Amino acid sequence: MNSVRIRELIRKEFIQLLREKRNLPLIIIAPFMMLIIFGYVVSTDVNDVKVGMLDQSMTHESRMLTDAIDANRTFRITYFAKNTEDLEDILLHRKVDMIIKIGPDFSERIRKGDSAIIQVLIDGSMSNISAKTVAYLSSIINDYNQDLLKEIYHRKLEYGRIDARIRTWYNENMESKNTFVPGIVAFLVMLISLLFTSMAIIREKEAGTIEQLIVTPLKSSELILGKTIPYITIAIGQMIMVTIFAVLWFRVPFNGNFLVLFAGLCFFLISTIGIGLFISIVSNTQQQAMMTTFFFILPFLLLSGLIFPISNMPVVIQWLTLLNPLRYFLVIIRGVFLKGIGLELLWPQFLGLFVLGVAVFTGAVRFFRKRLD
Repeated sequence: MNSVRIRELIRKEFIQLLREKRNLPLIIIAPFMMLIIFGYVVSTDVNDVKVGMLDQSMTHESRMLTDAIDANRTFRITYFAKNTEDLEDILLHRKVDMIIKIGPDFSERIRKGDSAIIQVLIDGSMSNISAKTVAYLSSIINDYNQDLLKEIYHRKLEYGRIDARIRTWYNENMESKNTFVPGIVAFLVMLISLLFTSMAIIREKEAGTIEQLIVTPLKSSELILGKTIPYITIAIGQMIMVTIFAVLWFRVPFNGNFLVLFAGLCFFLISTIGIGLFISIVSNTQQQAMMTTFFFILPFLLLSGLIFPISNMPVVIQWLTLLNPLRYFLVIIRGVFLKGIGLELLWPQFLGLFVLGVAVFTGAVRFFRKRLD
């Protein structure tokens, strides 16, 4: 393997890449724009729940409940219904996210010592956010019950119960950006590396220069390295930039070792570059390569665990995710960012990326050698 030939091919690839002015915004500006968009859009935090209230009791106790809900910064009462007929209409037209109906016998049942029932209607079209909303409302109602008992009996009632002292590790405030932004960083690196590498060989075919490269003294392995090293360099540079941006802009904690993250990135790029290279070899046009690349990107995203937990998927699909390099790198990048863990715990992910990367990259090189023959 001749290092001079590889170096000159790398230089030629960088010149050809940077000569096209459309590539510079895609390399430098696009990752930051996508990180900002995804970082703010992809969120499961419940911050502003619009509440419609129907108070048929209109008593001191019902007003206490109304004030307790409205005082919580998660909920905001925006509509006071006059009758039951209004409730379905405002929920259907998404004027509110949740409806609370207090019956006319609310206070009377409380004063008798019975359980007073309120009706809560929630828009379940977004089930994950609805579940969090129910949990927050249950906490408010529990506090309201304690305050109400204290007001009625003029002392705090204590009885046998479980007192759970809950503490969240690695993401104490349970901010979704701390979970999603590192994953989005990994997705952006995969997206850019796949897009550029999938065009590496096919661009030479369409330009009619692939034959010139074949008749040169370049070996197929040297040609592959010369074609992929520039994109590996670009991907590493983008990873450094978006990681710094994620830490400084989104305030995502970085508790681990950057060298571990860098090693994980290198193993990850072996897989993504290999897949992109294989797409470029089997495609006949750049448009076909582009469409094939996007065909891979969506399954990689959905089966990575970034949006949907892998444990909730059917068993067959869980086995299928083992072929997804983003699945392994997502565990690495979240572990390094949030948990600060190293190779002693992340070695299964490194092993998975190594096996997958070697298989894909070796297959692409061998297939390219056959095409040269």
